[in-house]
Amino acid sequence: MIEEENLLNADIPEKFKDAETGAVKMDELVRSYKALEQKMSAAPHAPKSAEGYCIDCAHGLFTSDMDVNKRLHEKGFTQEQAQEVYDLAADKLMPLIEELAADMIADREVEKLINHFGGAEAWKEVSRQLLAFGQKNLPPEVLDNMAVSYEGVIALHRMMKGDEPSLNMRGNVSGEGSKGKDLQSMMRDPKYWREKDPAFVEKVTQGFKDMYGE
Repeated sequence: MIEEENLLNADIPEKFKDAETGAVKMDELVRSYKALEQKMSAAPHAPKSAEGYCIDCAHGLFTSDMDVNKRLHEKGFTQEQAQEVYDLAADKLMPLIEELAADMIADREVEKLINHFGGAEAWKEVSRQLLAFGQKNLPPEVLDNMAVSYEGVIALHRMMKGDEPSLNMRGNVSGEGSKGKDLQSMMRDPKYWREKDPAFVEKVTQGFKDMYGE
């Protein structure tokens, strides 16, 4: 019994022993244990189940996914850590997805133009002519904005063919109706070519449709 007690005392840190007698200071040992217990209970911990995560997706880009939450719970992620995973996805992954979506939209616009002009080879030649015409007659920022949409390219093509009054924005305005002047003014507006304000761009696009048709 004595040997067992000595062995137990040997495992206790010296700070919990009396310096003179070597006896265990039980009051300090109990106090230290309680402090450690409180610290451990206050530390962040994973919820009891994956359903216990409360993920904030106020950004509206996506919602909480139970399969993802189950995997996070299996790894012992706390509420704060799980939220950080979702926040990182919103900050880093969504811009890549949006860029991919924009590329897909651009591909569809090109496909529509290829079909409109009768094939890839015909579109290749028309696009070369449109670029030369646009560089000569339009400010670079306006040409760039027109070139990213089907409606803008069709309008530019009709300008080049002379089927409709020209919106020559490098020279003096002449031979244009009031609608043409209004459209030219809108295209000069930074909200169209620099800020690309969606509502403003839609007004310009509708203006092209009204003047040139589909």
